Amino acid sequence: MEFGASIFFTEYSISPAVLAPALEERGFDSLWAYEHSHIPVSRRSPLPGGANLERAYHDAMDPFVTLAVAATVTTRLKVGTAVCLVIQHDTIQTAKLVASLDQISQGRFLFGIGGGWNAEEMENHGTDFRTRFARLSEQVAAMKEMWTKDAPEFHGKFVKFSKMMMWPKPAQKPHPPILVGGAFQYAAPRAIRYGDGLLPAGRALSGDPKDFMPRFHRMAREAGRDPASLPVTLSGAPEDVDVLRRYRDLGIARVRVGLRSEKKEDILPVLDRWAEIIRRVRA
Repeated sequence: MEFGASIFFTEYSISPAVLAPALEERGFDSLWAYEHSHIPVSRRSPLPGGANLERAYHDAMDPFVTLAVAATVTTRLKVGTAVCLVIQHDTIQTAKLVASLDQISQGRFLFGIGGGWNAEEMENHGTDFRTRFARLSEQVAAMKEMWTKDAPEFHGKFVKFSKMMMWPKPAQKPHPPILVGGAFQYAAPRAIRYGDGLLPAGRALSGDPKDFMPRFHRMAREAGRDPASLPVTLSGAPEDVDVLRRYRDLGIARVRVGLRSEKKEDILPVLDRWAEIIRRVRA
């Protein structure tokens, strides 16, 4: 089992240029950046799980920028979005961003995607909350065409383009892993249908891994997918060696440690604790 760390990078947090090598040095395999372009003041949409909305949600830097910095100061660390709100992005430009970051990182990008929960945020980007998942699946299909074909074209309901030339292509073939995020009951079928892995939301929304992991493997086999081809990355990793070993034994490929948007002097001691936990889990 691998260990990643997730964070909202902000102007007051540790920088990706400092955090990324610190993670690599301590045995982490990946760094994940959260995304929100903004948070509308109306706040009609509640945060799933009922948690308070922290300042970092509306202060977050662009994940493609911060992860590009992280990739250039490391050699092994994977960099991922957790998650990219694809439905709020132009499809062609997003395909180019993904391919460019995968090239810059020499094939170390993990493309975590999700449909999002903030209806007002989506509305400001011209996205209808009710059709967001239909849009998402179509955008993924269109991006796969752009990543894998020399003269792609696509004619869907939400995405339309005639034959084009678009480079670079991703370093990873056929493209970076597409990891589908969300509450398990909704995200799991989408991951099986068009993804390369699953990013289930925390226990409040997805339940206990001992319940959903066997179910996910069964769903994958029934759909003709090899469960080993759909690795699960679990968020909200507890600082408990025994629990982490149980997760490993359930077949969870990676856990993510959630980091607060704090300065270097606050974050590095947390990473030091986790370095010892990682060592003990792997012993």
